Amino acid sequence: MIVFDLRCAQGHVFEAWFASSSAFEDQREHSLVQCPICADTVVEKAVMAPNVAAKANTRPSVTPEVVKAAMKALATAQQQALEGSRWVGRGFASQARAMHVGDQAQEPIHGQTTLEEAKALADEGVPVAPLPFPVLPPERTN
Repeated sequence: MIVFDLRCAQGHVFEAWFASSSAFEDQREHSLVQCPICADTVVEKAVMAPNVAAKANTRPSVTPEVVKAAMKALATAQQQALEGSRWVGRGFASQARAMHVGDQAQEPIHGQTTLEEAKALADEGVPVAPLPFPVLPPERTN
Protein backbone atom coordinates (compact mmCIF):
# COMPACT_ATOMS: atom_id res chain seq x y z
CA MET A 1 0.00 0.00 0.00
CA ILE A 2 1.10 3.54 -0.70
CA VAL A 3 -0.32 6.85 0.47
CA PHE A 4 -0.51 9.90 -1.77
CA ASP A 5 -1.30 13.50 -0.97
CA LEU A 6 -3.87 14.52 -3.57
CA ARG A 7 -5.26 17.89 -4.70
CA CYS A 8 -8.56 18.43 -6.50
CA ALA A 9 -9.17 21.14 -9.10
CA GLN A 10 -10.78 23.25 -6.36
CA GLY A 11 -7.51 23.23 -4.37
CA HIS A 12 -8.55 20.87 -1.55
CA VAL A 13 -5.69 18.66 -0.35
CA PHE A 14 -6.35 15.20 1.06
CA GLU A 15 -4.58 11.87 1.29
CA ALA A 16 -5.61 8.45 0.06
CA TRP A 17 -4.17 4.94 0.07
CA PHE A 18 -3.67 2.84 -3.05
CA ALA A 19 -2.30 -0.61 -3.78
CA SER A 20 0.28 0.93 -6.12
CA SER A 21 1.03 3.99 -8.20
CA SER A 22 -0.52 2.31 -11.22
CA ALA A 23 -3.68 1.54 -9.20
CA PHE A 24 -4.00 5.27 -8.43
CA GLU A 25 -3.57 6.16 -12.13
CA ASP A 26 -6.14 3.57 -13.20
CA GLN A 27 -8.71 4.73 -10.62
CA ARG A 28 -8.09 8.39 -11.47
CA GLU A 29 -8.54 7.75 -15.22
CA HIS A 30 -11.91 6.12 -14.50
CA SER A 31 -13.01 9.02 -12.20
CA LEU A 32 -13.07 6.70 -9.18
CA VAL A 33 -10.97 9.04 -7.05
CA GLN A 34 -12.84 12.03 -5.73
CA CYS A 35 -12.26 14.83 -3.27
CA PRO A 36 -13.92 14.05 0.09
CA ILE A 37 -14.75 17.75 0.52
CA CYS A 38 -16.33 18.71 -2.81
CA ALA A 39 -16.58 15.36 -4.68
CA ASP A 40 -14.49 16.73 -7.59
CA THR A 41 -13.02 13.88 -9.65
CA VAL A 42 -10.33 16.02 -11.28
CA VAL A 43 -7.56 14.93 -8.92
CA GLU A 44 -3.77 15.10 -9.18
CA LYS A 45 -0.93 14.13 -6.88
CA ALA A 46 0.10 16.97 -4.58
CA VAL A 47 3.62 17.69 -3.39
CA MET A 48 4.38 15.43 -0.44
CA ALA A 49 6.73 16.08 2.45
CA PRO A 50 9.08 13.15 3.11
CA ASN A 51 8.34 11.04 6.17
CA VAL A 52 11.68 10.98 7.97
CA ALA A 53 11.79 8.98 11.19
CA ALA A 54 13.30 10.61 14.26
CA LYS A 55 16.58 9.33 15.60
CA ALA A 56 16.18 6.57 18.15
CA ASN A 57 18.40 8.37 20.66
CA THR A 58 16.38 11.59 20.82
CA ARG A 59 14.20 12.47 23.79
CA PRO A 60 10.49 13.03 23.34
CA SER A 61 9.55 16.69 23.22
CA VAL A 62 6.47 16.09 25.39
CA THR A 63 7.30 15.64 29.05
CA PRO A 64 5.10 13.79 31.55
CA GLU A 65 4.35 17.14 33.20
CA VAL A 66 3.00 18.53 29.93
CA VAL A 67 0.81 15.45 29.43
CA LYS A 68 -0.46 15.66 33.02
CA ALA A 69 -1.34 19.35 32.59
CA ALA A 70 -3.12 18.67 29.30
CA MET A 71 -5.15 15.83 30.85
CA LYS A 72 -6.12 18.07 33.77
CA ALA A 73 -7.21 20.85 31.40
CA LEU A 74 -9.26 18.36 29.38
CA ALA A 75 -10.94 17.01 32.52
CA THR A 76 -11.77 20.57 33.63
CA ALA A 77 -13.21 21.40 30.20
CA GLN A 78 -15.37 18.26 30.31
CA GLN A 79 -16.62 19.12 33.80
CA GLN A 80 -17.55 22.64 32.67
CA ALA A 81 -19.29 21.28 29.56
CA LEU A 82 -21.42 18.99 31.74
CA GLU A 83 -22.57 21.77 34.06
CA GLY A 84 -26.30 22.17 33.53
CA SER A 85 -26.48 18.82 31.74
CA ARG A 86 -28.77 16.12 33.13
CA TRP A 87 -27.50 12.57 33.76
CA VAL A 88 -29.79 10.06 32.01
CA GLY A 89 -27.74 6.92 32.56
CA ARG A 90 -28.24 4.00 30.18
CA GLY A 91 -31.30 5.71 28.70
CA PHE A 92 -29.07 8.12 26.78
CA ALA A 93 -29.65 6.68 23.30
CA SER A 94 -33.45 6.60 23.58
CA GLN A 95 -33.66 10.09 25.08
CA ALA A 96 -31.25 11.61 22.55
CA ARG A 97 -33.25 10.02 19.73
CA ALA A 98 -36.56 11.26 21.21
CA MET A 99 -35.22 14.83 21.44
CA HIS A 100 -33.92 14.62 17.87
CA VAL A 101 -37.29 13.63 16.41
CA GLY A 102 -39.21 16.11 18.58
CA ASP A 103 -40.93 13.63 20.90
CA GLN A 104 -39.17 15.16 23.91
CA ALA A 105 -38.10 18.71 24.78
CA GLN A 106 -34.48 19.48 23.91
CA GLU A 107 -32.07 19.84 26.83
CA PRO A 108 -28.41 19.05 27.48
CA ILE A 109 -28.05 15.43 28.62
CA HIS A 110 -25.25 12.98 29.21
CA GLY A 111 -25.21 9.29 30.01
CA GLN A 112 -23.99 5.91 28.87
CA THR A 113 -24.48 4.00 25.65
CA THR A 114 -22.84 1.18 23.78
CA LEU A 115 -20.57 1.81 20.81
CA GLU A 116 -23.19 0.25 18.52
CA GLU A 117 -25.92 2.57 19.88
CA ALA A 118 -23.65 5.60 19.46
CA LYS A 119 -22.89 4.63 15.84
CA ALA A 120 -26.61 4.17 15.15
CA LEU A 121 -27.35 7.63 16.60
CA ALA A 122 -24.66 9.19 14.41
CA ASP A 123 -26.00 7.35 11.34
CA GLU A 124 -29.47 8.77 12.07
CA GLY A 125 -28.06 12.30 12.29
CA VAL A 126 -28.57 12.64 16.04
CA PRO A 127 -25.94 15.13 17.28
CA VAL A 128 -23.91 13.23 19.88
CA ALA A 129 -20.27 13.29 20.92
CA PRO A 130 -18.21 10.98 23.12
CA LEU A 131 -16.64 12.41 26.24
CA PRO A 132 -12.89 11.96 26.71
CA PHE A 133 -13.25 10.69 30.28
CA PRO A 134 -15.83 8.33 31.79
CA VAL A 135 -18.68 10.04 33.59
CA LEU A 136 -19.95 8.40 36.75
CA PRO A 137 -23.59 8.35 37.77
CA PRO A 138 -24.39 11.11 40.29
CA GLU A 139 -24.73 8.61 43.14
CA ARG A 140 -21.13 7.44 42.55
CA THR A 141 -19.53 10.90 42.57
CA ASN A 142 -18.33 12.84 45.59
